[in-house]
This record gives sequence, structure tokens and C-alpha cells, in this order.
Amino acid sequence: MTTQISTSKGTALITGASTGIGAVYADRLAKRGYDLVLVARNQKRLDDLAVNITKNTGRKVDIIVADLTQKADTLRVEDRLRSDKTITALVNNAGFGAAATLHDSKIEELESMIQLNVTALTRLTHAALPGLLQRAKGLIINISSIVAVAPELLNGTYGGTKAYVVAFTQSLHHEVGSKGIQVQAVLPGATETPFWDRAGHPVENLPAQIVMSAEDMVDASLAGLDQHELITIPSLPNLADWETFNSSRLNLGPNLSHKNPAARYNVARQ
Repeated sequence: MTTQISTSKGTALITGASTGIGAVYADRLAKRGYDLVLVARNQKRLDDLAVNITKNTGRKVDIIVADLTQKADTLRVEDRLRSDKTITALVNNAGFGAAATLHDSKIEELESMIQLNVTALTRLTHAALPGLLQRAKGLIINISSIVAVAPELLNGTYGGTKAYVVAFTQSLHHEVGSKGIQVQAVLPGATETPFWDRAGHPVENLPAQIVMSAEDMVDASLAGLDQHELITIPSLPNLADWETFNSSRLNLGPNLSHKNPAARYNVARQ
């Protein structure tokens, strides 16, 4: 049965859209009235997903086969974001992680991870922003991770890329939040997706009680979006815990920069 939303909300471009979290976002946003541009490396999976979404929702779905660790492919997606005046939403979901220590990691893989998790996300957001601002309407969802605030859990480079996503999103909200652009960073915990296989730590090895389905993760995140959360942690029972954490960060502000070193360092003035 086709679920058609008659009034279009524009077009959402979703990266990493062929499986897992990205594919669920594609389904949910189509059901909310968005046409889609789906970006991923696997053409068959993208084709199959596009056919199913159009059949089930009636929305228009385009695909772009691209590897966002490659600059030429990233530039092609940027061109679409700049030229397509129907785009009203960007979901920066593409990314991969690592579970090994820095010492045991391959530096080329970490470099590719930075390219995907940080550089591509930044470039695509930069490409989408002028059009969203011109239309004074838009949505940017950036998928981070709980390792952004718990970097000891997995590989530190991975945690660093996801901490970047949070800082980037907070700054972007400060920049454009009053200009009709809603911004959200989502910090999933362990989620049942192919992510874990690529990280070298199969999800089956994790305690079942900490692993959320991709469907529940996305549905919770969209509920957070509807509640205008800037930072959404789908598994966090009490929002006040995040608010306390963030308030402590903000309370550092007045003392982060002074002419003289803190007295506890006992640095003599010349």
C-alpha cells in the first residue's frame, strides 16, 4: 500500500543511504513528505531501496553512486547540493569507525575515516548551506556517536571525528539557527548496523541489552528533532543529564581565556 504525502517538504539528500541508519532515514523522511537523493557506494542496494520507497510512498527518489572518501565523488555530490533548488534537508550519515587502538590501526584507514567523517561532512554542509539560507528554510542532521563524549570506548581517532561533528553542529546552530535552519546532532549508542563489521568488532559480540535497532534509533532521533533538540542521544533516559553536562561546559566560558595563568600553576610574572 502506498502512503502518499500530497504536500512535498522538498528534497532530502541522505549520505550512507543504502543500508542501516541511512536507509531507515530514507524511509522515514519519504513518509514525512520528502523526495530523496540517496548517496552511497553500492548501486544495486540504492536501486532496490529507491524502488521500494517510491512504491511505498510515491515520493521521487534519485540516487548518486559515490564514495565520499574520494574527493572527485564528494565534489559531484556538492554540485547536486548547490544546483538543486528543491533540496531542503541534508542528512550527513555516511561514516565508519574503528575499534582497534591507534598502535594497532592502519594509518591509511584512519585517514580515510577522517576524510569521510569530517572532511566530506563539512564540505557537503558548506555546499548545501547557501541554498538553505537563501530559502530561509532547511534541516541539517549530522550523525555523531556517543564516543563523542566517551572517547575511551573505541578508537580515539574515531571518537575525535565524532566529537568534531558535535562541535561543528553546535557552532552551526549558533550561526544559522535563527535563520530558518534547524540543525541536529544525533549521538547513537551501539546500533545494529553493518558499521560493526567494518570496525572489526561484530555486533554479535556486544551485550544484547546495549544494542538498539536502526529503526528505533532513527525514530527516537526524529522524535528528538520534532522536540527541537540540538543534541539527541536516543538511549539517554533523562535529558537533564545532557543539560547538566552541557551547562558545565558553558560554565567554563568566563575562565577559558585570561591574561595571566591560573594561580595554581604558580607562574611568576616577569
